[in-house]
Amino acid sequence: MTTIDTDPDTGLEPLEFAVTRNLAAKSTADRDAILASPGFGQSFTDHMVDICWSVRGGWHRPRVSPYGPISLDPAAAVLHYGQEIFEGIKAYRHADGSVHTFRPDQNGRRLQRSARRLALPELPVPYFLQSLRELIAVDGAWVPSGDDQSLYLRPFMFAKEAFLGVRPAHKVAYYLIASPAGAYFKGGVKPVSIWLSEDYSRAGKGGTGAAKTGGNYAASLLPQSEAYENECDQVVFLDQDRNVEELGGMNVVFVYKDGTIVTPQSDSILEGITRDSLLQLARDRGHHVEGRNVSLTEWREGVASGDIVEVFACGTAAVVTPIGTLKGRDFIDEQPSGTLAFELREELTNIQYGRAEDKHGWLYRLDA
Repeated sequence: MTTIDTDPDTGLEPLEFAVTRNLAAKSTADRDAILASPGFGQSFTDHMVDICWSVRGGWHRPRVSPYGPISLDPAAAVLHYGQEIFEGIKAYRHADGSVHTFRPDQNGRRLQRSARRLALPELPVPYFLQSLRELIAVDGAWVPSGDDQSLYLRPFMFAKEAFLGVRPAHKVAYYLIASPAGAYFKGGVKPVSIWLSEDYSRAGKGGTGAAKTGGNYAASLLPQSEAYENECDQVVFLDQDRNVEELGGMNVVFVYKDGTIVTPQSDSILEGITRDSLLQLARDRGHHVEGRNVSLTEWREGVASGDIVEVFACGTAAVVTPIGTLKGRDFIDEQPSGTLAFELREELTNIQYGRAEDKHGWLYRLDA
């Protein structure tokens, strides 16, 4: 077990994890071959974490066990009512060999907000952090050291109670798996083309848009296919008032000619931790930052008039993605190119990989 002290803020004692080693773990040679070109979400580490929850027992039976299939009753509530949430976070290998992650407390709090919206139990943040450390304690060798590489950590929670009644489940499972990830952009960061979805929405007012739940992503798959059919890389959604919402899995940021940075903000948009970090770095540079509604009209007219000088998307996987083209049914708007997105991306990734000073205390060491 990883030694972790009582949490000073909550008074929670650390969980006692039972650890079962994977007897069929990859050999060093096989693991190194995977890490040489890991792709994204294609290979997985040798172990996983799971913690059970029940109405009667609370959080219990924390385990690190061999990675493998999960057994579910066919009547498990998640299979019928989609009561499920997840997170996405990365672990980074620093030059001295240590392993760090980035603002994991924020991921833990967002997981709690998602749980609240989906009527799931809220995993205490200290338990969330401990689960990351427990997995790295056995699978730390899976954290790659190549340029722009990382170990992608996927915590998720779902209703496992075998019950077909429509109510919050009384039994829930929390899992953590990990997958080595290569550079998102091979050959450097490149602008992407965006398809404007006008027939579909990813979420509605009062819905689950601000939660990180699989249903939101399932709702984006058909319009994403429409984007591919129109030779676009990603899709952007509008809300019911035709305000810009977000991409299928990334937030949108607008840079104005006076230096102001604006990002859409509403109760139907997922609060991006990468976005929040980039905006803080922009404030550090002296930029004024606003979170507010941005209509499609403001976007298009701002680009046409030169008032908007740069548009980019951001998220955990890609970090920062410049938007090069916005395409709709009857228009194609070339987006202005700038340097701020690239500069902020470099600044953020330098902090994450330990190449620059962490002035905000965002890094969290996992292997200590």
